[in-house]
Amino acid sequence: MTARVLVVDDQTVVREGLTLLLGLLPGIEVVGSAGDGEAALRLVESERPDVVLMDLRMPRMDGVEATRRVRAAYPDTQVVVLTTYSDDESVFAALQAGARGFLTKSAEAEEIARAVETVMRGGAQLDPSVQRRLLETMAPPAATGTTGGSEAGHRGGRGPGDVPGGLTRREAEVLRIMARGRSNAEIAADLFISEATVKTHINNLFAKIGVRDRAQAVAYAYRQGLADL
Repeated sequence: MTARVLVVDDQTVVREGLTLLLGLLPGIEVVGSAGDGEAALRLVESERPDVVLMDLRMPRMDGVEATRRVRAAYPDTQVVVLTTYSDDESVFAALQAGARGFLTKSAEAEEIARAVETVMRGGAQLDPSVQRRLLETMAPPAATGTTGGSEAGHRGGRGPGDVPGGLTRREAEVLRIMARGRSNAEIAADLFISEATVKTHINNLFAKIGVRDRAQAVAYAYRQGLADL
């Protein structure tokens, strides 16, 4: 499966370099490039790429606003942020806007290609340092008491028999695997069930825990101790 990719960056040398680099990778077809968010939206409308590699700091329309508009108007197009900035404000703004990946420009070509493939399959991929800070932000405060309880309880996690939110054990298992960035097809392979069954479990758990998308579900999983870093 070939991924149709749009490159968006306001720096010409970076934009052209990424276009050239990605064009050499198997499974990726660069369908265009843009220097700001407004131009990116026009190209998304005309080219309908599978994935947009989006810079954040750009003139006329920044990457966060462009990501928000792309995801609202073209939900089948995924966004991977590729930027120099990895401060908390930039990370959270991009993810809240709908980005499914967040990489810094120090990422290698193979890592970018892997992120493109992952988001196309319904997963998410974050730079390790970004993921660590995100999880630290979502983690509940450490318990101060040490009276009784298992080791998992002292870590703020849950034992294997504890299932929050009215989830079945299978739904909790699907959620745990989803939190690792696995796609529906990969979850199905891991659990030896059909992809249709995975989708049913995901729809059910979304309704039970009151979330709208995978990003919110993953955040819930970490808050509830269902997933580990």
